[in-house]
Amino acid sequence: MMISTSTNELEERINQLKKELIKISEATSLNSYDTLYCSQRLDQLITMYQKQFFKK
Repeated sequence: MMISTSTNELEERINQLKKELIKISEATSLNSYDTLYCSQRLDQLITMYQKQFFKK
């Protein structure tokens, strides 16, 4: 999943994943496996974004 992408692409992916996380958490629960997994994926993207953003 760690693919080199532009900052704009990462922003789009982060925003999409935020929406997905909200839907998943509403459908399952905050402590469900699916919610936690999605949250971890979101954390990874945010970390990638921060590394690219602060590199500039």
